[in-house]
Amino acid sequence: MHSSCFYRGNPNICVSPFLASFSITQGPCTRYKTPTHATSSPSPATTKTLERASEYLLPVYARPDFILSHGKGSYVWDTDGRKYLDFSAGIAVNALGHADEGVLQALNEQAGKIIHTSNVYHHEWAGKLAEKLVMTTQTEGGLGAASGTGRSLGAKVFFANSGTEANEGALKVARKVGKERWAAAMPGRRWDSPECNKTRIVCFEGSFHGRSMGALSVTVNPKYQAPFAPLLPGVDVGRLNDHEGLKTLIVENTCAVIVEPIQGEGGINGANVNWLRALRQRCDEVGAVLIYDEVQCGIFRTGTLWAHSAFPIDCHPDIVTMAKPLANGYPIGAVLLRDTVSETMTAGTHGTTFGGSPLACAIGYHVLERLASRDSITKIAETSEYLAGRLEQLPKWFPDILQTNIRGRGLIRGLGFQRAGDPGRVVSMARERGVFVLTGGADAVRLVPSLNVGKEEVDLAVDVLESCIGAL
Repeated sequence: MHSSCFYRGNPNICVSPFLASFSITQGPCTRYKTPTHATSSPSPATTKTLERASEYLLPVYARPDFILSHGKGSYVWDTDGRKYLDFSAGIAVNALGHADEGVLQALNEQAGKIIHTSNVYHHEWAGKLAEKLVMTTQTEGGLGAASGTGRSLGAKVFFANSGTEANEGALKVARKVGKERWAAAMPGRRWDSPECNKTRIVCFEGSFHGRSMGALSVTVNPKYQAPFAPLLPGVDVGRLNDHEGLKTLIVENTCAVIVEPIQGEGGINGANVNWLRALRQRCDEVGAVLIYDEVQCGIFRTGTLWAHSAFPIDCHPDIVTMAKPLANGYPIGAVLLRDTVSETMTAGTHGTTFGGSPLACAIGYHVLERLASRDSITKIAETSEYLAGRLEQLPKWFPDILQTNIRGRGLIRGLGFQRAGDPGRVVSMARERGVFVLTGGADAVRLVPSLNVGKEEVDLAVDVLESCIGAL
């Protein structure tokens, strides 16, 4: 078992196992100053695999020179036998870790029956998972239902294959709703009138909503957008938590506003509750559909079902999009919509060949059922508290390197750095010491581990980070 550098207290002191380390602040770990996972001399088999990838794969990813072969829990191994702690969970995807036995059983059982039907026909699992999403939201809070009230939630679900597809679907729904609301306010006019101008979409700096043309158009990052311009017209860009700009940003011809309650790719930047309330109010004033992209921050990553679950209902959206952890790595995405906006969609207005397959939905049902259990929610809360306690020491130990505040909540956390180049260096250094973490935006290291990660893994990850930051 890994022994944390952080806790060196008296073992006879009786304290909570998740709080034990909080008061012991003797200094940062220095055990991992030297790299332990050098990849400069790969085996012949690894070299051959890397050469094949270079020859035949489109070179759009900058990847390190090793080959992952298998995983278990929060750990993965490469083909040369090196073991890594995956504290990125496949970019916030592997909620239950790698090679989870329950997920494997659900996958094998359904794969032995029927994998794909297309959406020409019904199958049993899409309805079950949709019901589970709606009922869990009703219980845990979100989309207009307050947490703990059990308020009846009128909502529908559309299944896709990814977060990008979910966001594309949400934007399509909002565009159609906007046209119909315009027509309703203009007696004698139809939604398809050339004069209809309620089509503009609002997004925010630092956002990431996907890489297809529509989702990319609302992903405000020149690195991603510039090579593919011109993008979708009619997009207006605001600043997160800017109250003053909302009235001029969101206007009568705005049909949709899309925002991440916690920006993941952008650097773990959280939207302020009061700002979200003002955003909701402004959308209501002009009849715009409010979309929360919870692809990365949703499904218990913050400790609640949705990042907005604990917020007052006057902050809640019309649509929530999700994907990453829902099927623990099997491709799936979903759009959860209030009935007030879903009623615009009829047969033929949207669709997908693969989305909501029997296999994807069977796995998704299994994952959601486990994550929504009281035991799982309690464990996430305890681990989140322990991780927060450890991370809060770092700005005190490295005041010239780190920003003061730890970003995010639950198990989506960001370490802000004062120098823009340092996050990338720390990510590389941590990987060379056997720990996977991610960058977030230009100035943050992003931590999004599996949701069933344990204290031992938290200790190892933070110990390595401390050693890396100390070596900068």
